[in-house]
Amino acid sequence: MTCVYIYYRIDPQQTELAASRIDTLLSGLTSYCNRPPRRLIRCDDQTTWMEIYEGIADMQAFTVALNAAVQVHQCSDFTLQERHLECFIAPEFE
Repeated sequence: MTCVYIYYRIDPQQTELAASRIDTLLSGLTSYCNRPPRRLIRCDDQTTWMEIYEGIADMQAFTVALNAAVQVHQCSDFTLQERHLECFIAPEFE
């Protein structure tokens, strides 16, 4: 199973808008994960956020759905820079 971590900075003037849209985005992607997606905020920088998606079985379908959701929810309205996606899997030797 694949885990995806996406981090980015938001415009602090748009915090409420960002929270609303990201929470809706996360909710819409729940079916692609074996655990509910979640949003975190960096401890020492309230403008840096992270989305966590765990247990993705079909990465291609997830990526298509994620990209569509980012467009639908107009995430560029409140982000200051690019969204950075990092993808991890469990090592095979475990």
